[in-house]
Amino acid sequence: MKIVETYSHLNGLEFLLVHKPKLWKEIQDVIHDIEGEHCKVKVSKEKRTLDKLLYSPVEMNRQFKERLVAKSWKEGRVNYWVTSDRKLIQQTKNMPADEQKQQIEKSGRTPILSYNQTDFVKERVAMEVQFGKYAFVAYDLFVKHLAFFISDKIDVGIEILPMKSLQAQMSSGPGYYEGELYNVLRQGRGVPAVPLVIIGIDV
Repeated sequence: MKIVETYSHLNGLEFLLVHKPKLWKEIQDVIHDIEGEHCKVKVSKEKRTLDKLLYSPVEMNRQFKERLVAKSWKEGRVNYWVTSDRKLIQQTKNMPADEQKQQIEKSGRTPILSYNQTDFVKERVAMEVQFGKYAFVAYDLFVKHLAFFISDKIDVGIEILPMKSLQAQMSSGPGYYEGELYNVLRQGRGVPAVPLVIIGIDV
């Protein structure tokens, strides 16, 4: 596979180039190492593409995971506590998890454990390989990466997406680079408030 486009949000790519050049090279190598045609294994059941061979998100994810795990990328998780009280959430949202829980309990509310999980983290860089439904991409960009950044677990988040030309050869529903780039840009320069690199790939 190949990288077609990259978008650097809040200098995410510049951070990698200056502080993590080996890691950036590793990410590029993993993408280039995947044989796209080996992922074209899904027989379509949709009316518009019935019986046509499509690119399989499951197979693409499997190939990425296999290569990234071999290079010591690991799953990451950030725990936090929530409650129904808006003001209390405002007061506690930037506290460490144990302090959040204590503060919520002290206020007479019941703390509810929640978490954000990301598939791949290494050297304070989080990466999501996203070939799922478009709603998952927004969650990655505006919730997951931001949660890890605010919790001081990462310095930059990376989102790998298919270009529209690749997405058109998949089942309907996945997000794609051009559409998600628009969604980020229309929020303004500072939103989401986390350095990101959005990568568009094709075969």
